[in-house]
Amino acid sequence: MPVSAPRPCSFPTCSVLVRDGSGRCAKHPRDQWKKTTPTKRITGRRLQAMRVALFSRHPLCAECLRQGRATPATQRDHVIPLAEGGLDDETNEQALCQDCHDEKSERERQRGTKRSAR
Repeated sequence: MPVSAPRPCSFPTCSVLVRDGSGRCAKHPRDQWKKTTPTKRITGRRLQAMRVALFSRHPLCAECLRQGRATPATQRDHVIPLAEGGLDDETNEQALCQDCHDEKSERERQRGTKRSAR
């Protein structure tokens, strides 16, 4: 049976030749895939009631207030993202304006991309 040609390890900066077809040398094994259960998102009327309560308590954007600006909040945001193990409850929420929410979401997306690349 034909055997494929040796190839360099697919780990960045490693040039050890791999002959077993796995793509990685013994020094750089792939992480085992682990199935995780994502946090269940709150939806429907319960979510609507939580948004109303949040904006009643905190009508201004939390991030803008930290920077000395007063901007109306329009987004309910998770301080610790659900994808990173945060809870979908009142202890993990903050009110943000659309611009601050977009910036925070982009930073979270980049962190997620880096995590998946490792």
